[in-house]
Amino acid sequence: MCRKQSVVPGAVNIQAIVSEAKCFEVVRDLRWPEGPHCPLCGGEDVIEFGHDERQKHRQRYLCKSCERHFDDLTGTVFEGHHQPLRVWILCLYFMGLNLSNTQIAKELDLNKDDVQRMTGQLRTGVVERKQATVLEGPVECDEVYIVAGHKGHPSAVKKTP
Repeated sequence: MCRKQSVVPGAVNIQAIVSEAKCFEVVRDLRWPEGPHCPLCGGEDVIEFGHDERQKHRQRYLCKSCERHFDDLTGTVFEGHHQPLRVWILCLYFMGLNLSNTQIAKELDLNKDDVQRMTGQLRTGVVERKQATVLEGPVECDEVYIVAGHKGHPSAVKKTP
C-alpha cells in the first residue's frame, strides 16, 4: 500500500537515486566473485539464459551440469518477494542505521506491516546464513553467574543420606 508523501524542500528521495540495475550488479558481484555457479548442484558450467520478464536486470542462468534454471536471487533471502530488489537493499541499509520499522516504512513509502515482515525475513535470513563461530586456542570467560537454588524443583536440592 503506497501513501502520498508531502514533498519537503531540500529532502532527497533515496529511492530515486538507487538503481535496480546497480542493486542486481552488486548482488551478483558479492554472491559470485568468481562467476556464477549453480545454487542447486554447485556446478560451475553455467550460461546466461535471458532475463526475468518483470525485472529486466535480473539475470537468468542455465546450469549445464544439472540442466536447471536459476537466477540472481535463487536461494537468497530476496527470492520470491514482490518488492523490487532496491527496496530490499534500502531496507537493509536503514536497518543498519538502526531505524525503526515505522521510520523505514516512512522512508520507503510502504505500509508498516509490510516493513515488519520484510525486516523479520531479513533478520531470519541473516541468522540462518551466518556461519557458526569456531573458537580456537585458549578461551577465557570473565564472569560466571551460578543460579542459587532450584525454585520449583525442591527434589533437586534434597540432601541424600
